[in-house]
Amino acid sequence: MKKIALLCIAALVLYAGAALAAVNVNTATKGELAELPGIGGVKAAAIIEYREANGAFEDLSELMEVKGIGEATFNDLKDEATVGE
Repeated sequence: MKKIALLCIAALVLYAGAALAAVNVNTATKGELAELPGIGGVKAAAIIEYREANGAFEDLSELMEVKGIGEATFNDLKDEATVGE
């Protein structure tokens, strides 16, 4: 019984760690970006186009310069995204 309980706890810890991992907007694929709240395929492609044209995002708030991403969308995704380490 103890082994099963420990395995369940370990699985929950691993799952929580994966769920908390932020998406790096400077390296993420279109599919990874599309999983962010308020970002689908079209906005994900726009993020990639923006970073290819302007270089890496230095601050997460720069996402609001991407067409289709306003303050509301930014507020929805800011806790799940990062520009790096």
